[in-house]
Amino acid sequence: MKRFWTDVAIDADRVVTLDGKPVRTPGRRPLALPTDALAQAVAEEWRSVGETIDPRTMPLTGLANAATDPIANDPAQFAARLAAYGESDLLCYRADGPPPLVERQAARWDPLLDWARARYDVTFAVTAGVMHVAQAPATIARLHEAVAAHDDFHLAGLSPVVTLTGSLVIGLALVEGEIDGDAAWAAAGIDEDWSIEMWGEDWQAAQLRELKRQEFARGVAFLEML
Repeated sequence: MKRFWTDVAIDADRVVTLDGKPVRTPGRRPLALPTDALAQAVAEEWRSVGETIDPRTMPLTGLANAATDPIANDPAQFAARLAAYGESDLLCYRADGPPPLVERQAARWDPLLDWARARYDVTFAVTAGVMHVAQAPATIARLHEAVAAHDDFHLAGLSPVVTLTGSLVIGLALVEGEIDGDAAWAAAGIDEDWSIEMWGEDWQAAQLRELKRQEFARGVAFLEML
């Protein structure tokens, strides 16, 4: 679709407008943002559109659309899908060697699990290897409650963080301010960083990792503006 507007503004309800008309989500709802910072950032994405609209250059608008349409339509179901990552959280699956990698994982991951244990009054089963280990039903239930307590926009921002890291605990620690985006990305990338240090990285893997990092950073930025 070609650009058809000249002026981008924000009305009193934090709805982004194009030549005075509200931007609408794919579900035809006005795109109303919950904070001034996010409204300004989304408006800037629309100001920066060239001759044609490219959704790939408008990630904050995309996350806001998700919050306003599919998530708002059934937040409980969306929260349940995110909470399911707690059943096989990255932080619970450790290497059985070599010792430097085991130590690196423990140094980064144990404090996060300790935080989650204290914050949510849960326990975690931790194992070496990739064979599934079941978490206690009470733990799964408490983590689900923790996710479901967040509003639609926080769920939208939390989604890329959890799915890209494979860790619900990392996502919750980030959204609750226990760690920042850099610490979250570093914690999630320990295994990959180790492999690169040992055997190097080809250009395709590096390119894919950078794309994931950018998507992760956009989720973090979205959350920070809430």
